[in-house]
Amino acid sequence: MKNAIHLLIGAGLIAATGAHASEGGGSVYPNGAENFVAGALPPPGIYGIAFVNHYEANRLNDAAGRQIGIPGFKVRATAITPRVIWVPGVQVLGGDLVAHMLAPLVEVEARIGGQSQKKSGLGDITMGLGVGHHHGPNLHSIVGLDVTLPTGSYKSGDLANLGRNYTALEPVLAVSYINSQGFNGDLRVGYLINQVNKATDYRSGQEFHLDYAAGWGVGSGWVLGLGGYYRKQTELDRQAGVNLPNSKTSGMAIGPSIKYDSGRGWFLTAKWQFEKNVKNGSQGNALWLRAVLPL
Repeated sequence: MKNAIHLLIGAGLIAATGAHASEGGGSVYPNGAENFVAGALPPPGIYGIAFVNHYEANRLNDAAGRQIGIPGFKVRATAITPRVIWVPGVQVLGGDLVAHMLAPLVEVEARIGGQSQKKSGLGDITMGLGVGHHHGPNLHSIVGLDVTLPTGSYKSGDLANLGRNYTALEPVLAVSYINSQGFNGDLRVGYLINQVNKATDYRSGQEFHLDYAAGWGVGSGWVLGLGGYYRKQTELDRQAGVNLPNSKTSGMAIGPSIKYDSGRGWFLTAKWQFEKNVKNGSQGNALWLRAVLPL
């Protein structure tokens, strides 16, 4: 899913602080978006997922994780993101083929010093193909490749932007262990290969990231636990072909997470995550809601 929430602030914000980090401090992936049942494909059919996300931050950190004292810094973003998943019932490499697409609808507001800006509209669209396997009644996995396209509006130097203005490729592995009366665990691991933002000749470094959830099934369709994310850039950013020192971004988040499975083909997840140890980016809190239902 497009990072509507993880600071779609433009490069102008980071430049104003004298720091660098995956251009604008954000990412094409909305870290923490996935939750329980991230790696389990449903039976053949068409399914809809609705993500609702609200993010707020009033702290910006430097390359050492220290807070940068910027008067009036604040970012607030809300996104509603529909996602369509198609499982056609086709076997590939011993698993089930799956295709998906998501298109975030975003409202983002950024303030720094005496400046502020607010925008709303379509963000960057993501689509992908994958293959899912059911290794038993409890263990499931999906391997795939996602592509994020620069469909959101972008203007170099703006405080708030709806898109990143570059394409990104992302190999993905998701694994789920599901148990209605016991341990539940989920990992969604991705590796972002970012392309160049031609408006700024800036290329954000490649990034490893994972979303996680761990909980316990307590019966009646409920799972209670924790969830969040971890991210770390593996390469320096580059601008005009030159590596930018101290430009790697990293961070993590953790918070309470729940799932409710109706037993009738639809389920809900919710998570409130708190960011920790962020370097070269904003640090705040996010609410994630997700509803999955057959169409």
